[in-house]
Amino acid sequence: MEAHELIMLIYVFVLAIFVGFELITKVPPTLHTPLMSGSNAISGITIVGALLSAGLEEFTVSTILGLIALIFATINVVGGYLVTDRMLKMFKKK
Repeated sequence: MEAHELIMLIYVFVLAIFVGFELITKVPPTLHTPLMSGSNAISGITIVGALLSAGLEEFTVSTILGLIALIFATINVVGGYLVTDRMLKMFKKK
């Protein structure tokens, strides 16, 4: 990988961090639950990709990164489900 390609990748990564932070801070609380559900669906897709990467027969850096991605995406899906479920319980009548 050439130096200018690496600089461009870092630039895109930093830009994505700033744009993501700005978008998330502007979300009103009433939209949090639907957005969390959408985020869980995207993390489900991440789990499939991580399984494909971690399930390679040879043991490489890609396999290790796939395993780490699988762990974090699973934590994200389970945690998102629990938070969404807890928020929805607040609106149920007793």
